[in-house]
Amino acid sequence: MGLPTVAMGALGLVMQPVQAAALLVVPSMVTNVWQFVAGPGKKTIAIRLASMMLCVCLGTAIGIHFLTSDSSRWPSVALGAVLAIYALLTLFLPKFVVPSRSEHTLSPIVGIVTGILTGATGVFVVPAVPYLSSLDLNKDELVQALGFSFTVSTIALALGLGIKSSFSSDALFVSFFAVIPALFGMFIGQYTRDRINPVAFRKWFLVAMLILGSYMVLKGLAGC
Repeated sequence: MGLPTVAMGALGLVMQPVQAAALLVVPSMVTNVWQFVAGPGKKTIAIRLASMMLCVCLGTAIGIHFLTSDSSRWPSVALGAVLAIYALLTLFLPKFVVPSRSEHTLSPIVGIVTGILTGATGVFVVPAVPYLSSLDLNKDELVQALGFSFTVSTIALALGLGIKSSFSSDALFVSFFAVIPALFGMFIGQYTRDRINPVAFRKWFLVAMLILGSYMVLKGLAGC
């Protein structure tokens, strides 16, 4: 989940969120599809999350109007708020478990909210990531579920940007080139994963997201 979350926040400091979202479409797609197809439970995950993903697409169609609006100030504020909220929830929210009997009710709700925030900010981690983490999934299934969710969200976002004429052929060309550093970063991450303390890394990653998101909110509200 690092690529869209970190890249949208970092790029959001130097360009409009809608431009950053268009730039990240192809590398997000490549890395998320890789994450989804790497495991054996693709069909089971797809069926289980079908209603959530349909609602993600619907929500993205609603939220895309905000991201592609003429204002660059409020999408930046919204993006910063989502990053900060994501960090706070992950740092301080106690782990909870969603019983299987509640999935049919909660999945569409989580999907529509995630979709709206995806369309409005270009980031698709809230509330999808905390929700998927609360399901009865083992480690490999969770990785695949996240990959599937992010893949669908990326497709929905790309379609929304295209319909709103915010995803041009030039943006697609640049986005293809962004795959190279994205894959390079994945290889570095895989190499270092077993050489760092995961608890400390998770903590400081989320603290960095909280600082970045808060800065974006304050900067946007100040009108800078």
